[in-house]
Amino acid sequence: MTGEVDRLSKTMSFLLRHKPESVGLHLDSEGWARLDSLLIGMQKLGVVADDEVVKRVVLGSDKRRFEISEDGVYVRAVQGHSSKLVTRDYPVVQPPCYLYHGTAYRFVDSIFKEGLQAGARHYVHLTENKGLAFDVGQRYGSSVVLRVKSHEMFLDGFVFFRAENNVWLISSVPPEYLDKI
Repeated sequence: MTGEVDRLSKTMSFLLRHKPESVGLHLDSEGWARLDSLLIGMQKLGVVADDEVVKRVVLGSDKRRFEISEDGVYVRAVQGHSSKLVTRDYPVVQPPCYLYHGTAYRFVDSIFKEGLQAGARHYVHLTENKGLAFDVGQRYGSSVVLRVKSHEMFLDGFVFFRAENNVWLISSVPPEYLDKI
């Protein structure tokens, strides 16, 4: 069942974060899609599920990547979007002194030259948890955790947001605000 859950979660991420248009799925500006439309879109990709299975994936996710509306009609990815359809309006929040970003060792030289960039996504993702940052970095190779001087950035006028799943978001992090741990 774990493999099926992973496949379902990855398909949901693909459609709700990145390529809804690939199956004709409509997302509003806050990223919400009708759950029944998501199920039809997933079927087009060969992934068959019902609304109860999707709800179990959403509620069972330790990272809380997805959210279902109170009425159970809509579903969305909380953050991580690259789709231009989505322009989430996150609240501006004052960050703690330090936040962390996990990456692969092979990217460190580039990051210390150019800073952290959002790339295809709308935001750079940061966390308050060093262990989680390390785990995220491992997805891309030998992991390195970068410490972000977030409070200093905030005092210098940078704007931070925090998604519902406690992922911190910022448009970029210049290299002078980074340390390698």
